[in-house]
Amino acid sequence: MRFLLFSLALASATPAAAGPPQLLLRVASFRNLDQVQKGGEVEISVTVPTQPLTYRQRAPKSFQSSAVVDLSILKADGTAAWQETVTLKPPVLSDTTISIKNPLSFLKRVNLPDGTYTLRGRIRDQYRSANGETTVEQPLVVAAPKGAAFSDLVFLAKPAVKTTGEGVFNRGGYLLTRSPAGFYGRGADNVFFYTELNQLPAGRPVRLHYHLAAADGSAADADAAPITPQEGRPTPVVGQLPLGPLPAGPFTLTVEARDAATKKVVATQSQTGERSLTDYAPAGAAVPR
Repeated sequence: MRFLLFSLALASATPAAAGPPQLLLRVASFRNLDQVQKGGEVEISVTVPTQPLTYRQRAPKSFQSSAVVDLSILKADGTAAWQETVTLKPPVLSDTTISIKNPLSFLKRVNLPDGTYTLRGRIRDQYRSANGETTVEQPLVVAAPKGAAFSDLVFLAKPAVKTTGEGVFNRGGYLLTRSPAGFYGRGADNVFFYTELNQLPAGRPVRLHYHLAAADGSAADADAAPITPQEGRPTPVVGQLPLGPLPAGPFTLTVEARDAATKKVVATQSQTGERSLTDYAPAGAAVPR
């Protein structure tokens, strides 16, 4: 999973002092189940901090901001493989001096053939012309693993829930509430996550080990019960680890799979997140209207 993060430094609520709008993108790639057209299923998690947006008065004691997010995936030749525009309108505020303006987040899922792409995101503040636009880009590679491998790791705001439903928030038989920008705020006790294990021989059990580490050396470890890969499809992996020993700041989660018989490492995957002991985390991603 690739991660692009802009500083979340607080901006003044007044339009004159506000900085440019901010756009946070997380991308996770999974293999699709289509045996005819080989490719991947790419999930784009978008988080927009509303603090830097301009708030316009709509009525007495009624203020609201508005932003437009343009997303596009470009092929190597520069042509668009996919594009979409989403308009975001945060909740109405009665007072723009309120320091707590929750970020907005949403999720998009795109099927792509194997190849090399560029993800481009652009956000425009609807109520500001000067310094009211930000564009970010990051490389995106969709390719089949050459051997046993995990998909990208996805951080969750709460435990995955088994379900038979289908939708943008469902994967591998679970309902997944993603943690916006991989952020865990005040009151969060655990890191929850989801990934998939690909191209392992069916019926051959593997053991999973989870390792959570911070820059200062603080760490937490856990072992999960053995899992048995499924025939012809990815094997879902859900887990959690306590945040207790970790300080505020960035952390890295590593998931390791070992052959249950030989103890040999067959696959490993890592992802970075962020913990705060003072700020509350925004709600999980929601489908924009």
